[in-house]
Amino acid sequence: MTIVASTVLALHSPEGRIAVMACDGQATMESRVVKRSARKIHRLHGGKVLAGFSGGTADGTALLERLEAKLAAGGSLRQAGVELAREWRTDRALRRVEVALVALSPEGLFLVTGEGDVIEPDDGLVGIGSGGGYAVSAAKALLRHARLPLPEVAREALRIAAEIDVYTNDCVSLESLTW
Repeated sequence: MTIVASTVLALHSPEGRIAVMACDGQATMESRVVKRSARKIHRLHGGKVLAGFSGGTADGTALLERLEAKLAAGGSLRQAGVELAREWRTDRALRRVEVALVALSPEGLFLVTGEGDVIEPDDGLVGIGSGGGYAVSAAKALLRHARLPLPEVAREALRIAAEIDVYTNDCVSLESLTW
């Protein structure tokens, strides 16, 4: 049985010189909640990169370690993401990993998948996990119609997602980068 971490939301505002990543705390095993305050956001590369995952916790942690190693080898977050996606898609063992990974730095915001995708969203918003779509929708509405700081947008969007998605809870944690 796999323990699964759920919803992560990332917002990147280059003109505002801030990036925020928020997550719920719920980790589930089949239909049971096994943890309410799981840590899904990690600081990498000396605190210059925020990364989070949704999916199996052991697989997600292993992918974060690989991303950290690629960042340490030099280069940009974009380059490290491309190298990780390539390795993930071609490695026999990694191909079975069902995780979504999101990473951000002042350079940008990237969604990395096992299909070899490295996507930089046009609008600076990414949501992954079962409540990711709900969180993105809520964040877009808040950005358009409320005058809230980016961290509050992320926090409130996760709370809204928790009201809709049964695998997302309202135990929100948040990390931010400024530059």
